[in-house]
Amino acid sequence: MDITIKRESFGQDDQSWLGSAHGTNAAQTITLDASTFTKATHYPDGWLKSGLPLAKSGEKYVLWTAEAVLAGFLFTTVRVPEDTATPIGGAILEHGRVKTAKLPVSVDAAGQETAAGRIIFA
Repeated sequence: MDITIKRESFGQDDQSWLGSAHGTNAAQTITLDASTFTKATHYPDGWLKSGLPLAKSGEKYVLWTAEAVLAGFLFTTVRVPEDTATPIGGAILEHGRVKTAKLPVSVDAAGQETAAGRIIFA
Protein backbone atom coordinates (compact mmCIF):
# COMPACT_ATOMS: atom_id res chain seq x y z
CA MET A 1 0.00 0.00 0.00
CA ASP A 2 1.38 3.40 -0.96
CA ILE A 3 1.37 5.66 2.12
CA THR A 4 3.96 8.19 0.99
CA ILE A 5 3.11 11.84 1.54
CA LYS A 6 2.48 13.78 -1.65
CA ARG A 7 0.47 16.73 -2.86
CA GLU A 8 -2.10 16.31 -5.64
CA SER A 9 -4.80 18.38 -7.25
CA PHE A 10 -7.95 16.85 -8.69
CA GLY A 11 -11.47 17.79 -9.69
CA GLN A 12 -14.64 17.38 -7.71
CA ASP A 13 -16.11 13.93 -7.21
CA ASP A 14 -19.42 13.23 -9.01
CA GLN A 15 -21.70 11.58 -6.47
CA SER A 16 -24.91 12.26 -8.38
CA TRP A 17 -25.52 8.49 -8.24
CA LEU A 18 -26.37 8.78 -4.54
CA GLY A 19 -30.12 8.76 -3.99
CA SER A 20 -29.96 10.05 -0.42
CA ALA A 21 -27.55 10.74 2.42
CA HIS A 22 -28.61 7.52 4.13
CA GLY A 23 -25.59 5.26 4.68
CA THR A 24 -23.00 7.85 3.67
CA ASN A 25 -21.92 8.38 7.27
CA ALA A 26 -21.27 4.64 7.64
CA ALA A 27 -19.03 4.00 4.61
CA GLN A 28 -16.43 1.35 5.45
CA THR A 29 -12.72 1.45 4.66
CA ILE A 30 -11.72 -1.24 2.15
CA THR A 31 -8.76 -2.42 0.09
CA LEU A 32 -9.29 -2.49 -3.69
CA ASP A 33 -7.65 -4.81 -6.20
CA ALA A 34 -6.97 -2.32 -9.01
CA SER A 35 -6.01 -5.09 -11.43
CA THR A 36 -9.71 -5.99 -11.83
CA PHE A 37 -10.52 -2.60 -13.37
CA THR A 38 -9.84 -1.63 -17.01
CA LYS A 39 -7.94 1.64 -17.47
CA ALA A 40 -9.71 2.76 -20.66
CA THR A 41 -13.15 2.07 -19.18
CA HIS A 42 -12.96 2.60 -15.41
CA TYR A 43 -10.10 5.07 -14.85
CA PRO A 44 -9.00 6.76 -18.10
CA ASP A 45 -7.91 9.83 -16.12
CA GLY A 46 -6.13 7.80 -13.42
CA TRP A 47 -9.04 7.85 -10.93
CA LEU A 48 -11.64 5.17 -10.22
CA LYS A 49 -15.03 6.87 -10.32
CA SER A 50 -17.28 6.84 -7.30
CA GLY A 51 -20.36 4.71 -7.83
CA LEU A 52 -18.50 1.76 -9.34
CA PRO A 53 -20.16 -1.50 -8.22
CA LEU A 54 -17.94 -3.71 -6.07
CA ALA A 55 -17.80 -7.35 -5.01
CA LYS A 56 -15.69 -8.91 -2.28
CA SER A 57 -12.99 -11.37 -3.31
CA GLY A 58 -11.05 -12.74 -0.37
CA GLU A 59 -9.86 -9.77 1.69
CA LYS A 60 -10.06 -7.28 -1.20
CA TYR A 61 -12.80 -5.65 -3.22
CA VAL A 62 -12.98 -5.97 -6.99
CA LEU A 63 -15.14 -4.70 -9.82
CA TRP A 64 -18.54 -6.40 -9.57
CA THR A 65 -19.49 -8.84 -12.33
CA ALA A 66 -22.82 -10.55 -12.98
CA GLU A 67 -21.53 -13.77 -11.36
CA ALA A 68 -20.78 -12.10 -8.02
CA VAL A 69 -22.75 -10.77 -5.07
CA LEU A 70 -22.95 -6.97 -5.12
CA ALA A 71 -21.17 -5.78 -1.95
CA GLY A 72 -21.79 -2.08 -2.52
CA PHE A 73 -20.44 0.94 -4.40
CA LEU A 74 -17.16 2.82 -4.34
CA PHE A 75 -18.05 5.85 -2.22
CA THR A 76 -15.42 8.35 -3.41
CA THR A 77 -12.94 8.55 -6.27
CA VAL A 78 -9.63 6.77 -5.77
CA ARG A 79 -6.30 7.31 -7.54
CA VAL A 80 -4.98 4.17 -9.27
CA PRO A 81 -1.21 3.66 -8.98
CA GLU A 82 0.92 2.85 -12.02
CA ASP A 83 1.48 -0.65 -10.68
CA THR A 84 -2.04 -2.11 -10.42
CA ALA A 85 -0.68 -4.93 -8.25
CA THR A 86 -0.39 -2.33 -5.46
CA PRO A 87 -3.44 -2.56 -3.17
CA ILE A 88 -5.26 0.75 -2.77
CA GLY A 89 -7.49 2.05 0.00
CA GLY A 90 -11.01 3.25 -0.57
CA ALA A 91 -14.47 3.38 1.00
CA ILE A 92 -17.58 1.37 0.21
CA LEU A 93 -21.23 2.37 0.51
CA GLU A 94 -22.83 -0.87 1.75
CA HIS A 95 -26.35 0.38 2.32
CA GLY A 96 -28.37 3.32 1.10
CA ARG A 97 -30.22 4.59 -1.96
CA VAL A 98 -28.70 4.58 -5.46
CA LYS A 99 -29.86 6.22 -8.70
CA THR A 100 -29.28 3.48 -11.26
CA ALA A 101 -29.26 5.86 -14.24
CA LYS A 102 -26.35 7.80 -12.73
CA LEU A 103 -24.04 4.84 -11.99
CA PRO A 104 -20.81 4.78 -14.04
CA VAL A 105 -21.33 1.01 -14.61
CA SER A 106 -24.84 -0.45 -14.72
CA VAL A 107 -25.99 -3.23 -12.40
CA ASP A 108 -28.54 -5.65 -13.86
CA ALA A 109 -31.69 -6.81 -12.05
CA ALA A 110 -30.02 -10.01 -10.82
CA GLY A 111 -27.14 -8.01 -9.35
CA GLN A 112 -29.56 -5.61 -7.70
CA GLU A 113 -31.35 -8.57 -6.16
CA THR A 114 -28.12 -9.72 -4.44
CA ALA A 115 -28.10 -6.38 -2.57
CA ALA A 116 -31.80 -6.46 -1.61
CA GLY A 117 -32.39 -5.14 1.89
CA ARG A 118 -29.16 -3.10 1.85
CA ILE A 119 -29.36 -1.00 -1.31
CA ILE A 120 -32.49 0.64 -2.68
CA PHE A 121 -32.29 1.18 -6.44
CA ALA A 122 -34.29 4.09 -7.78
